[in-house]
Formats: sequence, structure tokens, C-alpha cells
Amino acid sequence: MPLSKVIFKAGVNKENPRYTSEGGWYESDKVRFRQGSAEKIGGWTRISALFFVGVCRSFWNWITLSSQNLIGVGTNLKFYINQGGTYYDITPIRASSTINNNPFVATNGSALITVTDTSHGAITNDFVTFTGAVGLGGNITATVLNAEYQVTVLTANTYTITASATANATDVSGSPGGGASVTAAYQISIGPEIQVPLVGWGAGGWGLGGWGVGLTSPSALRLWNQRNFGEDLLFGPRGGGIFLWDATSGVAVRGVNLTTLGDADTPVAQNFILVSDISRFVLCIGTNDYGSPTVDPMLIRWSDQEDAFTWTPSITNQAGSLRLSSGSEIIMAIQTRQEVVVFTNQAVYSLQYLGPPFVWGAQLLGDNISVAGPNAVALASGILYWMGVDKFYAYDGRVQTLVCDLRRHIFNDLNIDQSLQIFAGTSEGFNEIWWFYCSANSPKVDKYVIYNYQERIWYYGELGRTAWLDSGLLSFPIAATYSNNIVNHEDGVDDNETATPTAIEAYISSAEFDIEDGHNFAEVWRMLPDLTFDGSTPNSSPELEITLFGLTNSGSGVTSQQSGTVTKGSTFVITEEFTGQINTRVRGRQMILKGGSTKLGTTWQLGATRLDIRKDGRR
Repeated sequence: MPLSKVIFKAGVNKENPRYTSEGGWYESDKVRFRQGSAEKIGGWTRISALFFVGVCRSFWNWITLSSQNLIGVGTNLKFYINQGGTYYDITPIRASSTINNNPFVATNGSALITVTDTSHGAITNDFVTFTGAVGLGGNITATVLNAEYQVTVLTANTYTITASATANATDVSGSPGGGASVTAAYQISIGPEIQVPLVGWGAGGWGLGGWGVGLTSPSALRLWNQRNFGEDLLFGPRGGGIFLWDATSGVAVRGVNLTTLGDADTPVAQNFILVSDISRFVLCIGTNDYGSPTVDPMLIRWSDQEDAFTWTPSITNQAGSLRLSSGSEIIMAIQTRQEVVVFTNQAVYSLQYLGPPFVWGAQLLGDNISVAGPNAVALASGILYWMGVDKFYAYDGRVQTLVCDLRRHIFNDLNIDQSLQIFAGTSEGFNEIWWFYCSANSPKVDKYVIYNYQERIWYYGELGRTAWLDSGLLSFPIAATYSNNIVNHEDGVDDNETATPTAIEAYISSAEFDIEDGHNFAEVWRMLPDLTFDGSTPNSSPELEITLFGLTNSGSGVTSQQSGTVTKGSTFVITEEFTGQINTRVRGRQMILKGGSTKLGTTWQLGATRLDIRKDGRR
């Protein structure tokens, strides 16, 4: 037979069995498509050798009036400003107390120190910074004590810290110690790094669950909301207060609670913060009503225009509020071209500026619509894309369901108990929306799915990330890793998350294909691949392994297979022993083609592979 050209449709489709999906790709990892051809995704490089503390769930990027390019970084333990690769801790202070009774007690031969501070209000792993302490007389000096520590709570009045030195007999001879005027500054309490189910009475709403049994519900994963108001930053943890970081004060100054700067009706808590781009209102979404400390999860309040500190409505300002009705909780909101789109756990609203006296008005866009979590929405080319609890959606003036070729694959392998960890991000340079999520048996984010909105195709893979930001103010999209650092994506071709580069393992595998309708066996005795290694590291000798699998019948399992390594020679001719082909002896009624790479410095694009096939009988 003459050579047969094998061309597969762009995208990965797993909605049907592998044989039914003939003519397409069926499996992938760290591969995308460019004008129909599969190629390895770009690599990533850490932005600096420095690290943050905790699991990062939030980024925000902006430039100050003094041209400082800053990134807000929110983790479950801290909040930072990143400038030039350095992390500056601006975590707000929750409370500060002066202890007048020698609060420190040391134990000889141990670094563990017990601290007494009545009604300290801390929880285990909270951070406290001591100042004004004097040494205990031995190894536990004033320098050791006057530092930042994480606490392990013993009682409402005591906790322990682990000092940077081990106490000796002198330190305990006159205990307790530390002086008569020690100041303890407590940072706002930490949050969980994963969702932890709460079980029992009070876990669900009134009337839900059997009598005396209650429901199971997740505790609030530590998620940060942040937006710049001019050159300053407004930020706060979901369910917590709003804090302001003044850019003119510098990166050494911590955020300050907005209630200490604003009027008496400044919100004390919020589930989401937004700053409207043109009209310049601060919108507090899921917040407490006027005169009440209780959060109403369906209430939206806004400050006066151009004023983040005035929240009391009057005839001389535009501060105000409204309450949505469809749903029980507002999940998130996002600014689009002409409106703010608000997602509840049941519906989607359009929030538009009307001007006085109503100021803002809400219009229902769609009901019985879900969103997977507060970070599961992305905006690209003026269109919103989001992940629901069982499907994907888009909004371009009307809400519509996205046709997804991976829907069953994704939602059958989704840890719904960790849905708050789901987050979306764009890679505008490749017309992609990325969603990261926890697979069914994983408490951490370990997988992703991509929608290419220009080619309207899907592909997927495995990658552990915790936050993503694609900003025009940065050279590359950035992501947070479980190694507690930030990496530039699409930077190079390898994994440079650490100081030692490692290869990115990437592959693409086809659905089953056959000769005619598969009633004859076929033998492939050679393959002629069509690919390019353009973009690979110079002098790295990049490689792509191509494997052909033969099956007796669809779904019967592989009965024969053979692979060959295709390399780029010094003359930039794709060769295997300079013949331009891979010699094989693969026999079957159906076949599967797979290409993958595991070598440093390698990137590739795979096109139309040609197979030399001959019929080999019916049995």
C-alpha cells in the first residue's frame, strides 16, 4: 500500500470510548495545540530564589505612581507585597497588648518557651512579634525574644513558642522573666490551606439535615481578595475585614484595617472586594448591614464614588447597598467591559451603574446556574468563562453552556470537597483558559484543564499550582507553586522551579484508528514523523519518542507495540540514524499513536505522521 497520512483533529476528546473517538486525540499532558498541531507547552522559571510562607491562593499586579511594579501575594499564613522578587510581609495586626508580668518561662535544655498573655485570642500557628523584652540571663537573650514567632496555644491565657536558642540553667533560675513591659503584636489569624469538613449541629442552615444530626459543610479555606484603589491596595481574607496598604508608606508598613480610617458604617467583614474601574466605587460583596456586625452573604454595599472611606449613605454622597434574591450566598463578582457580573450559588446577575439616586442596579442574567468557587471565573477577550459544579459556562451578553469534550473526564475525577481550591486563569498569548482543580483522591491541586477559545478545543494534564495571574504588566503569566515560590510560565522549555532544572514530561496519545472498518489486520513496517524541534535549547539534542500500539480488536488491549526516538541532528534534519524514518513491526486491527518527551532542553510540535501500512489478512 502507499504511505498513509495520519492527521488527528485538534483537541482532546474523552466523551466517547477510544474507538468511537477515531480521528482525534484521546490523552494528553502538558501539551497544547497551535493551528491544529500538538506541541509541548512552555516551561517555567522561578522569579527569584526567595520563598513565601504558606500556600498562596491570590495574586494582584499593579503599578504605583512612582512606577513600582508590585504583586500582592496572599497565602493561608501571610500577606506579602512582592517587589523585584523580594517578599515583604504586610500582614495586618489583629491586636497588640502590653504584658506587665514577666511573661516568659523557659525550661533548661529546651527551646520551648511558655508565654502568658491573658485573653490573647490567638489560635495555633498564629504569628506574634515581641518587642521591649529583656533577656532571661542566659542563652535566651533580648535579641532572641524580640522576634516573630508562631504560637502553639495551650489555654486562653497561655501558649508556647520555639525560640531560636536553647535555654540553659541561668535562663530558668529566675523565671518567669522577660521584663515588665513586653509588647506582643498579634497578626490576623491564619486560615486553613485545604477545606476541612465541619460535621454536626450548626454545620448546615436552619432546618437542613435530620433532627439532632446536622450537616457536613466546609470551613472557610483562606482565600484573599485584593484590588488596587489608585496606587494603594485594598485587601482582606474572605470572611474577614478590609485592609488598606498605603503605597506612599513603603513596603515595610503593614496593612491597616479600613474601619480605623473610614466612617462608622465601614464594613467590618466581606466575602469579596471589587473596585469598579471607571466609576471608582469600592464594592463590598457579602458583608454586614448598617449597624450590624453579622455578615449577610447576599448583601452588596458600596462606598461613595472616588472615596474608599465614606460608607454612610446621605443625600450628599452615593454610598448605598442592595440585596440580591436568587440564591443563598454571593460567591464572587468580576468587572467586565460595561458591567459587574455577580455570581451567587444559584444565579448570575449584571450589576450596572445607574447614577443617583439608585446608584447601582442589578438585573438577573440567568437562574439555576452554578459556579465552582470564588476563583473559578476568568475574563478573556471580553467574554467570561467559568467552571460550574457539573459543566462549563460562558457569558458574552448571554449565558451559555460550553460544549466540553472532557466534561465526563473532569467532573468524574473532581474532589468536590475541595471545590474552593479550584481557580481559573488566562494565557492570552495562546488564547487559553486554564482551570486547576483537585482530582478525586487528592486534597491538593494536581490537575488542570484548558479551553482554547479561539479554536474551541479542550486539552488537559497534571500540574500542581495554587494561584495564577496573566497580567499585561508582567513579561510572563505567573503561578504559585507548592514549593512556596512564584514561577514565570512560558519561560524556557524546562522545569526551573528549583535551582536545578528538570525535564518536563509531556505526551499526546491518539484514539484508536484502523484500516477501513477494522475487519482486516494491518502491519505497519515504518513511520515517517512530521515534527519540528523549533524553540529547543541550543545544543541540547532534543528528542521525541514516538510509539505505535497495535490491538487485536478495539478495547482488547495492546498486543504489539514499537517505538523509536526521533532526534534533531546537527544539520537540523529530523532523523533516526539519518534515515528520516522509524522502522517498526506493529500488527493489529486498530492502532494508537503516541508522542512524548522526557529530555531536558526539548520542545516539539507534532504534525501529520505518515505510516507505511500493508494489509495482513483477516485473522
